[in-house]
Amino acid sequence: MVAACGRAEHLRRLLPARLVVYFVLALALFSPAPYLEVMRHLVEGLRSQGLLGEWRIPAKSSLFRARQRLGSEPLRVLFATTAQPMGTQTTPGCFWRGLRLLAVDGTCWDVAGSAANEAAFGRPGNSRGHDKSGFPQVRMACLIEVGTHPVLDAELAGCRTGEVTLVSRLPRSCGPGELVLADREFLGVPMWRAFTDSGADLLWRVPANRILPVERMLRNGSWLSRIHATTDRAHRDPVPVRVVAYQLHGTGRESEDYRLVTTLLDARRYPARQLAALYQERWEVEAVFAELKSHQRGARTVLTCKTPDGVLQQIWAHLLVHHALRELMVRTAAARGLGPDRVSFTETLRSARRSVTLTPGSFSP
Repeated sequence: MVAACGRAEHLRRLLPARLVVYFVLALALFSPAPYLEVMRHLVEGLRSQGLLGEWRIPAKSSLFRARQRLGSEPLRVLFATTAQPMGTQTTPGCFWRGLRLLAVDGTCWDVAGSAANEAAFGRPGNSRGHDKSGFPQVRMACLIEVGTHPVLDAELAGCRTGEVTLVSRLPRSCGPGELVLADREFLGVPMWRAFTDSGADLLWRVPANRILPVERMLRNGSWLSRIHATTDRAHRDPVPVRVVAYQLHGTGRESEDYRLVTTLLDARRYPARQLAALYQERWEVEAVFAELKSHQRGARTVLTCKTPDGVLQQIWAHLLVHHALRELMVRTAAARGLGPDRVSFTETLRSARRSVTLTPGSFSP
């Protein structure tokens, strides 16, 4: 992967590119620990086994320059190559009526407040009355597998780029036999068609002000309708959908009406009540973001790189480490006959950190 991205060295270095990749991944695994402490974790087990010879830990400045030489592209390519679904038909929560459950959503990462980062990513407005927030931000849109929580695809951009724009690039990783869940801000005909053109089925929430006329009422209370692009004023190019309307009980929000639209038009095969219950799985995306940003990165931790490429390198490293942790959890759960949600993410994270220090090679993203 390093060679494919043009980062392989022609000279022998104290920090070859392959080692720097592992170092960058270790920075994400041990976040927010500083450079030299992370490198000590990485080499401690190797040194105890006499595998390092005369090799010595480089100075912090050397590590910094090595990261700059590596760049973000090898990490991005490595993620694109390795990020695959993990669930099988027997994995609890991964499939519903033969369809693999996926979800899309977005979040933001706070990054170091350098001039370069602010120019590249932007600094959002602050709702508390100040002109700008405390830090520049990178916006990230993700496609996740609901049952096992790995991120399967991601798009990164500055905070000036909206979530809808980023999510519109994710259908490339969807296909037949998958059901994609999404919140109401993503419902639009161009986005809908981008996902359905991939062969995937959809179950998305509807904005409160969206009018969905009844074309045919079905026995279970759902109905067939059509949606139109805002540019289709004459309504000549409709998209057929099925609408599911319901209310949640016992939540304190009983007066709020919920509506979903779906490509699953067969009411007998895909019951409305089950679709309404299934949609709640969309919130698993928020659990993934909490794993990444609160537990793995560290709560209220700001990504430290002062260069835009360094920031992207950090984010791709966090996604790679998260994927490796989730794969470990899925294997552990399967070995114990459990669902993946019965295995603790924080305990797995602690175990991986210990294994890198004490047993080199036992945890390799």
